Amino acid sequence: MSRTLIRNAHVFDASGAAPYPADVLIEGRRIRAVATDLGTLDAIGADIIDATGMTLMPGLVEGHSHPTFTGVAQPAELGDIPPEEHLILTIKNTRLMLDHGFTSLFEAASAKLRLGVVTRNAINAGDFIGPRMRAASPEITTTAGLGDERRAHIYRESFAMIADGPEEMRKVARLCMREGVDNLKINVSGDDFVSHAKAAITPMSRAEIAMAVEVGHEYGKMLVAHSRSSESVKRCVEAGVDCIYHCDQSDEEALDMLERNKHRHFVGPAFGILYNLVHEHEKAGIPKSFITERGFDRAFDVSCETYHQMRKRGIRVVIGGDYGFAFTPQGQNARDISHFVRFFGYSPNEALQCATRVGADLMGMKDELGQVREGFLADLLLVRGDVLADVSLLEHQENLAMVMTDGRLWKDPRRAFKREPLPLAAE
Repeated sequence: MSRTLIRNAHVFDASGAAPYPADVLIEGRRIRAVATDLGTLDAIGADIIDATGMTLMPGLVEGHSHPTFTGVAQPAELGDIPPEEHLILTIKNTRLMLDHGFTSLFEAASAKLRLGVVTRNAINAGDFIGPRMRAASPEITTTAGLGDERRAHIYRESFAMIADGPEEMRKVARLCMREGVDNLKINVSGDDFVSHAKAAITPMSRAEIAMAVEVGHEYGKMLVAHSRSSESVKRCVEAGVDCIYHCDQSDEEALDMLERNKHRHFVGPAFGILYNLVHEHEKAGIPKSFITERGFDRAFDVSCETYHQMRKRGIRVVIGGDYGFAFTPQGQNARDISHFVRFFGYSPNEALQCATRVGADLMGMKDELGQVREGFLADLLLVRGDVLADVSLLEHQENLAMVMTDGRLWKDPRRAFKREPLPLAAE
């Protein structure tokens, strides 16, 4: 069994406690010991890593992950990528996420039915090293809902599956169950990107949502929902959707419902997409007039106020910002931690917990992941500097001295080397 001893670390354990100095021993896949009496752990047979001046913390959890989203300008373009090429691009994205410290991915939707499932299965089988992953279905929507990219005059499919009425929803949901998804995604509200279904519209009916939840929960899967409108949030809470994304237009009644049921639901703002549109639209060649006409400036302000309320009410919130479009490149994901501090009023400690311990709870692994704790899985980062003093350190790949997943060193601080684009697990 492999043994790694990390000495002289500044430990952020994600429990809520202040950081402290400790030595940490990893044996096999798990953390064997966390010792605040420095120099007392048995180092016989262990590889030694000197963490002086660095923060040891849990690996990051992406709570709204889209590894199948490949930098397209428009969502409809995801349907144009052949599945063979799409799989390779997906694998590359999972490796990129590891490079940036994300050791767990909670997929919010897959661009094709089996892309996420096949990627997850290959990682679990040890075919290549990647983050641990919960795989999602494609986005299930209704006719004229977000994701319906069909045309009346020509056959066209894209990234979503269409289900109108509870019986069609039952069939589509069962198909996703058969193909092995962990998360079933439904688009309950519209979005301001879409001309025919704005964010304030709620196309999916209560009966359709309830059927998706019934099928998913019957098979032991999680339900996740795109829900911007206040009405869509209320319908999701009523039906028992597990993770509700966006929620930016939530009124007082919707917030009260979320608070009363806060131990049943997770929420994810997916705020990165709004931040990049409002503050960095010029980098993607998007004119300011488009931002103003679609109301993204207003949506940004409303979202900030909504998540101030979420924090005060103790609702479980996870990071993940809809990264994977041309204007939200994969690899920027750790920006969300700074966004939580800067725009939502979280302390650095609270925001980092959202990215680690709360994310592990979303992954269904709260008892063995997301903390630096004896017996927990060794998904760990060494960060140059003090992340509690500056959470933006995590946004820069060069600050990650070590990335460890499942006890294996993906990035070793004692070695400077350039990997091949897709090294095999055996390497």
